[in-house]
Amino acid sequence: MNTMDDQEMHPENINSEETSTEENPYAYLDRQFSSENFKIEVKNLPKFYGINEFRKLLNQKLKLNSNKIKTVKRNSPYAFVCFRNNEDRDNALKALSNYKWKGKLLEVIKAKPAPDPLVKKRKEEAEDSGVNKKSKTDVASKDKLKSSTTPYWNVEYNEQLRLKQEDIKTVLKRLGSDLVHHNPELRKWIDKQRSAYNGLPCNLRDIRFVKEIDGYRNKCEFSVGIDEETNLPTVGFRIGSYVNGTTGVAPVEDLLHIPDSMKIAVKVFQDYVRASNLKVFSPEFQTGHFRQLMARSASGQLMLVVGIHPQNLNDDEVTGFKKSLVDFFSVGDGKKANVTSLYYQKLVKKNHNNDFIPAEHLWGDTHIYETILGLKFRISPEAFFQINTKGAEALYNTAIELAAPTGNSTILDVCCGTGTIGLCFAKQCTQVLGLEVVPQAIVDAKENATINDIVNAEFFTGKAEEILGSVCFKATNNEVVAIVDPPRAGLHQKAILQIRKISKISKVIYIACNPALALKNFVDLGRPESKTVHGEPFVPVKAVPVDMFPYTKHCELVVCFERWDKVSKEQKVEETNEEQGAGEEAVVKDS
Repeated sequence: MNTMDDQEMHPENINSEETSTEENPYAYLDRQFSSENFKIEVKNLPKFYGINEFRKLLNQKLKLNSNKIKTVKRNSPYAFVCFRNNEDRDNALKALSNYKWKGKLLEVIKAKPAPDPLVKKRKEEAEDSGVNKKSKTDVASKDKLKSSTTPYWNVEYNEQLRLKQEDIKTVLKRLGSDLVHHNPELRKWIDKQRSAYNGLPCNLRDIRFVKEIDGYRNKCEFSVGIDEETNLPTVGFRIGSYVNGTTGVAPVEDLLHIPDSMKIAVKVFQDYVRASNLKVFSPEFQTGHFRQLMARSASGQLMLVVGIHPQNLNDDEVTGFKKSLVDFFSVGDGKKANVTSLYYQKLVKKNHNNDFIPAEHLWGDTHIYETILGLKFRISPEAFFQINTKGAEALYNTAIELAAPTGNSTILDVCCGTGTIGLCFAKQCTQVLGLEVVPQAIVDAKENATINDIVNAEFFTGKAEEILGSVCFKATNNEVVAIVDPPRAGLHQKAILQIRKISKISKVIYIACNPALALKNFVDLGRPESKTVHGEPFVPVKAVPVDMFPYTKHCELVVCFERWDKVSKEQKVEETNEEQGAGEEAVVKDS
């Protein structure tokens, strides 16, 4: 979310005629439509609330048609809400004024638009006469890029692993404290766990990794922009964000985690961009065409998706552009990139319904294929697939090991994507049930099952919080193990509560790509039963970090949760055995 102070949000004067476009941070309001023109500030928000919860209040309950919400921090007492026109903003002012939400009477006023951060930064640098403007960018763009995308690029790999293991320990220690805070009944057990596992609430095993740490990424989304050092159109990664006043793009040839095949493709496409009559897209002025190059690789295959904003190009011109792309990569200078699958994608601002515009196949194969744990998987442009193929094998093996499925197990693959995890479990259990919100992913999952002759897997489309119960009802076994591999932000709380409620689910294997963000899900699994939370809690019993992202600070965490009633029974048996053992030892000593 954009962060900004009150001074920025309430400028005294906004007059685009007083200064030039280059100097006026509010000129963008006249150049194009922006919801910044129709903004309100909502004050006196409750102490605890979620942005999604606030958005539902605005758009679902009050039907206010908000466009975006901005806060300065989590649970901020005030927030800025943008609309698409004056009518919607006026309706919101009336509906929210003195509206009572969570015991708080909301206050609402009109808000001034925020300044363009890019122009603001440029103006500040120009006015700062005491500092040479160039000195602020003395650090080469390439070095900035290495530090931002691969901060461990110059750290020995063993040290990277140690740092990540320590980060995971910090997360688990916090989990132990949070669980005790929200469910005091667990205190005795967690204290015993902490004593056994060096202050952690569960057994944390050593971080797992693969030997291939260079060039491991099988998917990259490259931006097309201007290199601030050469002032030339460049295909690479952004060295900052627009909200921080940066739009520059730096080349990627020095980045260790990108494979050579992609670097070659980037270089030849960059040559194409520089030779083209079309311009690079400008985030500041919303002009230009070239925006993005997405690359996916698998077993010697390479898929490219070229994304442009067509602007005012007519149909014939767009058709000519597509033909030019095909000629370039199939028989022209781009042939050296060895592209096997070529797509075109129209990238414009999302419409009011946030409709996604799918990529259009231009040339070559429609899909690429990768092998994981002996299974073959079809990959389409939009499909989710772990970005480190070898690392994915280590990750899935870890999940299978912790789940320990048997011939009497049903695997419930929540957020199954294209079915990779569930299908890797298929030989280890009698049934796999997968669910995913993206329809195309389910099409790919079913196709992947067919490709691999797997007949004990079924896949269903829908939101986890809505269809989890009905899908689990199809389980033919009483023992159900839920595999949860959600997006970065975690699983919807309602889905977590559904998992709690379904008594057949005896174990949860949670795969977190951002363990710190997943903590809320972890805590919800362990909350005590209440009027809104049904079913025995789950508690963590084992955890294994898996390094999927060498040279970065990111690390996957696989946690095995089991029902508290089972764990507490096992604990009582252990305590009884310990007491009997102590009694027998005392008898021996007395004799």
